[in-house]
Parts: sequence; C-alpha cells; structure tokens
Amino acid sequence: MRTNVAIIGAGSAGLSALREVKQHTGDYVLIDEGPLGTKCARTGCMPSKVLINVAKNYHRRRVLARQGLSGSEHLKADIPAVMRHVRLLRDHFAGAMAQAVEQLAGDRLVRARAKILSPNRILAGDEEIHADAIVIATGSRPTVPRPWQALGDRILTSDTIFEQQDLPPRIAVVGLGPVGLELGQALARLGIELTAFGIEHNISALTDPHVNEAALSALAEEFPVHTGAAVELQKANGGLLVKHPDIELAVDAGLVAVGSAPDIAGLGLENLNITLDSRGLPRFDVLTSRIEDLSVFIAGDADGCCPILHEAIDEGFIAGYNCATGDTHVFCRRTRLQIVFTDPQIAVVGQGHRQLQEDDKRFVVGKADFADQSRAVLELHAGGLLHVYVDRESSRLLGAEMACPDAEHIAHLLALAMHSNMTVYDMLHIPFYHPTAEEGLRTALRDAVRRLSDEGRRPELSLCGTAPEAPLC
Repeated sequence: MRTNVAIIGAGSAGLSALREVKQHTGDYVLIDEGPLGTKCARTGCMPSKVLINVAKNYHRRRVLARQGLSGSEHLKADIPAVMRHVRLLRDHFAGAMAQAVEQLAGDRLVRARAKILSPNRILAGDEEIHADAIVIATGSRPTVPRPWQALGDRILTSDTIFEQQDLPPRIAVVGLGPVGLELGQALARLGIELTAFGIEHNISALTDPHVNEAALSALAEEFPVHTGAAVELQKANGGLLVKHPDIELAVDAGLVAVGSAPDIAGLGLENLNITLDSRGLPRFDVLTSRIEDLSVFIAGDADGCCPILHEAIDEGFIAGYNCATGDTHVFCRRTRLQIVFTDPQIAVVGQGHRQLQEDDKRFVVGKADFADQSRAVLELHAGGLLHVYVDRESSRLLGAEMACPDAEHIAHLLALAMHSNMTVYDMLHIPFYHPTAEEGLRTALRDAVRRLSDEGRRPELSLCGTAPEAPLC
C-alpha cells in the first residue's frame, strides 16, 4: 500500500494529527492495534476524575454536621460499587472516543501493530505501507522499575487500578506526581489505609518551597506522606513490605506512580538510521515536531516531553500540518498550564519559581494565604497558598504556583493573562466578584504591586483595582 501520510497511534495526538491531515489530503492511514479510545478516556483524566469526585463527595460528610446536616455518620463507601461506577463512566467516555476514531478514520483505519522499517516504510501486521510522511503518536505507559515487575498483581498502576473489582485495605503510593497525588488522596478519602512516598521533597511540578510546604501540610492532614528518599518494595506475607529510611511498612498492594515512558517498544525507531538518546528517543524540534531532517514527526506522550492532553493535541496538530503540507512551519506554543486535582488543587502557570531563579529573572512574589479567604472560609475549605511572579521592570506576569481551593479556575485566568502579556495592573483593572475564590488572586496581585519599586511607572488604578478584599456592604 502507498499513502501520503501514515499516522501511528489513535490517541489524542494521533486524532489531532488526523483531523489536520484531512484538511490537506484524503490519502492517509491511521494505524492502531487497539483498544481504541484514548488514554485520557480509558486510564487517565476521565476515570481518575470520576474516582476523585466520588471521594470528594464522601469526604464532605466530615463537615456536614457543622452545617446543621445530620446523619452523615451513617454514610459508607462501598468500594466494589464505587469501582463499578468508575468503570461505567469510563466505558462511556472511552466508547465515545472509539466511535470518534472509527468515524474520523473510516476505512483508512488499520487495526494492527506498527513497526517502522525505514523513514518511509511501515509494517502494519502483515502489510507493508509506503508513506511519504509518518507521524508517531503512540502515547505512553506507566513506568514500573524492573525489580518491582516481579511482584505481580501486588503492583497497581494507572493502567490497572480501575479494573480492580475491589481494593485492599492497605495501599502504599510510590510517586508524588499528579497520578500518585490524585489517586492517593482519593483512595485515602474512601477509607483505604494509605501511605505515600516520594523520592523528591517537592511534589508534582511545584518548585516554590513555600507553596510546596503548604501542599504537603494539607495532604499530610489526610494520610502520611514521606518525601526525600527512595523506597524498596519486597514480597511479604501475601502483600508487600515497604522500606523507607523513616519507616518500614506492611501493605497489601503498591500503587506505583513514578512517571510514564513513551510507548515505543518494538516500534523500530532504530530503523530510522539516526541517533537515539538513552531512552531510545530521537532528536526532534518541539516547534515543528519534525525528527531531524526526515519526513517523520513525533507528537504527544510519545515524545517524552509534556504528557498533558492539551499539549498532545497541539503537538498532533503541528505534526499533522507539517507532514501533510510538506512545510516545516514553526508554531508558537501555549502558556504552560499544569493542574493537579487534589484538595487543595495544585497548579503551575507560566514560568515556575525555580526556572525564574535559574534564568536570573528579577521578579517579585505576590502572595495570598487562603486561610482567611472569604469564599474558602464560608465553604469550610480554608487553607492554601498562591504565589504570583511579576517582572520588576515591566510589571508583566511571569508565572505562578499555587496549592489552594479552586486553583483550576485561578490558573486559567492567569494563563489567559500571561498569554495576553498583561501586567499586574492590567489584571487589577478587571472586576473580581464577591465572594469568589478569584478574590484571592486579587489579593496576590495587590501584594505584588506593593512590592514593585518603580513607583514612577505605576498607572492610576480604578475603583475596581483598589477595591478591598472584604468590600463594605
């Protein structure tokens, strides 16, 4: 078979590439051995958020009596029923995505495992495909260190946990990135005896020491968290023994969330006749998705860069456009936005604290403590910290790190502001409705203004810009 474009992988990046390719040519194939339905829908964003939502609802029983709502002591988490609910919605989302793949690709969907034979040849099952251009969008898989692979079903990952009919009473989470934090807190809230371990002291993408401490303190109120050292896992009495410098702990299973690796095993990247790095990945341009000078492009989790859905979609678009048009068009990338759906939520927008320090940027930090933030207090959800980073010379917003209520909404506002090159004064001219969590952002912005030294360039603020945190009623 001959074709203009062959796309390997029908996940978020592959589908994004396919949508763009179809704008330029009808001569393409999409190769995926299945199961169809993106990683986000099957094992990532969607089932995890269903579990988090159930756990959040159950956790709220602890404050209902304070609000005059009685009877919460009779609530019970039926774990098998919870897992059935998670799978039911997971299957709904994954099924919808599988249908989308079939409709989008039509009879040009090849259900087979792909292996690259050369920069223009692919073996798909028993069929050899000659393609003018190739897009690699094979996604990623959870990483399990080799010694732990022998521990069998005592080891859970994001690929396997949602398939469990029931969950054991004692689980250790190893890894404090987004997956470990989100699933760990959810399991603890559902009554699992959970202990979490992280090799680094910083958790998720946080690099600001004060925000990191705020996040750790909040999480440690719900389950033990041990950071700053590696752990060993060993079989013991039908379960696992976790060895950490601070503690030895017997558990029934371990949820390993130490990261993910590009799913490239057996893909044949060595047949591209280029240099591969220690992970087996080729060099490529992040602004074009092109691998060296070949007509081969890589996108999404497969490139090992930033395994986030909207980034994968963008990279798929870039790869699809460039391979279908024959151009090497350079695309600007979006403002960095990372959100972890813990409680409090964790988010990083734009440049993080460590990056700004390493780049020797002159910036001030605007701070907001959510311990007395109006909306957080009235919802019995007080606590958390927001830091915004503002350039001393231009007053433009550079980045932010936060662990606070409704961080997902605050982070989106900040991403919009940074994308638009807004200054801290520009943001203070917009209205902040009372009482909302976004008022906490205004507090941080006003704190940053107080720390800016260039008084002569400070514009006159409107009433909206100078309104107090707690307006007169």
